[in-house]
Amino acid sequence: MRQIVLDTETTGLELSAGHRLVEVGCVELRDRRPTGRTFHRYLCPDREVDPGALAVHGLNDAFLAGQPRFAEVAQEFVEFIAGAELIIHNASFDVGFLDMELARVGGEVRALAAVCSITDTLALARRLHPGQRNSLDSLCKRYGVDNSARDLHGALLDARILVDVYLAMTGGQVALTLSSANETNKGAREANRRTRPVRPSIPVVRATEAESSAHERMLDSVAKASGGRVLFRGEGSA
Repeated sequence: MRQIVLDTETTGLELSAGHRLVEVGCVELRDRRPTGRTFHRYLCPDREVDPGALAVHGLNDAFLAGQPRFAEVAQEFVEFIAGAELIIHNASFDVGFLDMELARVGGEVRALAAVCSITDTLALARRLHPGQRNSLDSLCKRYGVDNSARDLHGALLDARILVDVYLAMTGGQVALTLSSANETNKGAREANRRTRPVRPSIPVVRATEAESSAHERMLDSVAKASGGRVLFRGEGSA
């Protein structure tokens, strides 16, 4: 099973306002394991980046002006994702921008759905955790995924984070982690049992007849002095 975990960054939020892609990041999985293959491109959008978007991803106009346009990388991108299941968080956003860019190129492929199936991890998270926050950051916290390196959003960085979140959400990583933890705890218990020192039995030393007689004489004295209130003499003792 081949899957591509994908994320994008844009000049702004609204397609209707003419916003464009500025970054695409993809991570390939085979049988739920990263292969090491990625696709990552910064893109020249031929328009300014909105201040709000700049605050999110930090990709400014001067940097993007020197990057290739989407049309220049479209064929390579399509070949990378073709036939895979795309894993995307809030897929309608990214798919909308990518479909727009593919349509502008005017090539044979004008929509992702023509070459891929698409799984939206936001929709999946909402089914698993109804009524809770299901942003990527919230899911990282819920599933214990380290996103401490994420000062700014980045398509490839976020795709890599989403890999861990997706695997945890769908059971693979969690099962592996719990299994490993159980095996570790079992091993520790076995090692502890093997190394625990054997305690010698405690010898019982009984009083001699002379010691018992002396003890009874002492109790008689205590009983006489206390009016018969002796705590250390059992029933039937004189």
